[in-house]
Amino acid sequence: MGEVTYEVRDNVAEIMLNQPPVNALTKSLIADVLDGLSRAAADNDVRAVIVGSAVPGQFCAGLNLQKMVEGSDTETRGLLEMLYVRMTDLQFSLGKPSIAAVAGPARAGGMTMAISCDMIVAGRSATFGYPEIDVGIVPAIHFTHLPRIVGRPRAFDLLFTGRSFDVMEAQTLGLVSRVVDDNKVLDEARRLGQIFAAKPTSIMRMGRNAFMTANDNGYRQGVAVAVENLCNVMATEDAREGFSAYMEKRRPRWAVKKSK
Repeated sequence: MGEVTYEVRDNVAEIMLNQPPVNALTKSLIADVLDGLSRAAADNDVRAVIVGSAVPGQFCAGLNLQKMVEGSDTETRGLLEMLYVRMTDLQFSLGKPSIAAVAGPARAGGMTMAISCDMIVAGRSATFGYPEIDVGIVPAIHFTHLPRIVGRPRAFDLLFTGRSFDVMEAQTLGLVSRVVDDNKVLDEARRLGQIFAAKPTSIMRMGRNAFMTANDNGYRQGVAVAVENLCNVMATEDAREGFSAYMEKRRPRWAVKKSK
């Protein structure tokens, strides 16, 4: 697990992203996170899970676009299936509470990583956003769950303006569970982990399983559709231009459809 650290402290597993400078997601990093979730699920001594960052002031900037540009369509689909389908399934069947500890920016795939957890604890300077539209792709997985959390009009605002928003707006929208000082994020996540760890293990497992089932509402089915949607978008001319502009640090020149 070279790009992720895994440690169990007092019955709480800590899965920490460790890919400086911004924890950009690669296939190997995502694989390490999935491995950590699998280990935590299989360990009866683990009663809660924290997903956080070992890089100071950063949570996760999203997918590494350079790696995606260099990869084949098959590799890109495989990466998205790991981030979307496999992570959703692992979190769904985890059998114990999961807490995202967000200190710093969470963007795009970083939002996917955070929102897959049951709760988000965030620092006061944490920021969030879905900037995919600005590089010619879409935050497809969030089309399914975000309107259920924040309402359709506000979800459309966040997903299609691509704007970033601060932690207080995130908490008001219902995305963030707790807000603490930046240097207390991991401490608060650990405190919550200990609260969950002290509960009856079998009841927590059965209760969480029931909670996840009751709140699925077709979400996991929608995740598979999201992979297909995003792969289709990434095959377009605008997506290729968006990636090129990002890599070349210039403004994109979007295709203009001429009217007849």
